[in-house]
Amino acid sequence: MLVTKDWEDYEIIDASRGQKLERWKDVYLLRPDPQIVWDNGDLLEKYRSIINAVYYRSNKGGGHWENLKYTPEAWSVDYNGLTFNIKQMGFKHTGLFPEQAVNWDFMRGKIKNSGRKIKVLNLFAYTGGASVACLSEGAAVTHVDASRGMVDWCKENVKSSGYEDAEVRYLVDDVVKFVKREIRRGNKYDAIIMDPPSYGRGANGEVWDIEKNLNYLIELCMEILSDEPLFFLINSYTTGLSSHVLENILKLTIDKKHNGKITCGEVGLPIKENDLILPCGIYGRWESNE
Repeated sequence: MLVTKDWEDYEIIDASRGQKLERWKDVYLLRPDPQIVWDNGDLLEKYRSIINAVYYRSNKGGGHWENLKYTPEAWSVDYNGLTFNIKQMGFKHTGLFPEQAVNWDFMRGKIKNSGRKIKVLNLFAYTGGASVACLSEGAAVTHVDASRGMVDWCKENVKSSGYEDAEVRYLVDDVVKFVKREIRRGNKYDAIIMDPPSYGRGANGEVWDIEKNLNYLIELCMEILSDEPLFFLINSYTTGLSSHVLENILKLTIDKKHNGKITCGEVGLPIKENDLILPCGIYGRWESNE
């Protein structure tokens, strides 16, 4: 498991009974997490005095935030020179997945050490944590997401991190349709990142199903990889999907064409109170030997 340990503005204080108490700089949030099936007491009761807001799930789906004390409408957190804007979103989210810092570090290192200009394609790119990380090392980034709101949020993060003049394209688009157009245009990328949802809809209502569409998308992406690819990274939060599934797909696609190595596994975050690790998803990674 890859565990992120270099955060200063973020930490999980405690986790119990399906909830995690997090510190986002000076703001403390209590949010649900289905992985937390153990019992370490009632977190709301233990930490009520410091909690800014709690997210409550609804039995009918969705849920709502309850602010117990003043909570900013938006604030920022820093990670190794990168700045990200945080907000209370629907369905418990904040606009950032802190466990992905291990992948940001990996990408930054590969780009920095490559000694060449790297073109990066970020698919299902959300609010752009990976996009900002790649821009910070001088890469040219194409950021694609079906949600205009998420793409606009990425622009905020890029600006907050000081890279608004960097070489970046923002596209609100269905990723499969976009990749097909890039094939026709003959555009190539040295690195591809994707964080596909279990299910979703594209900009014009296109249906995405990871079990039916993931392998097809990766095969399409093989046609827009440069002759000297640097890395190919897949993240997933799909329950029940093993990291070895991602490894198998990479073995049957990019590894057949290019020399490199594949790693796969889980990503996680440490829990301050008791030195436990919270599993936070899986990754599959191909990287060149350079």
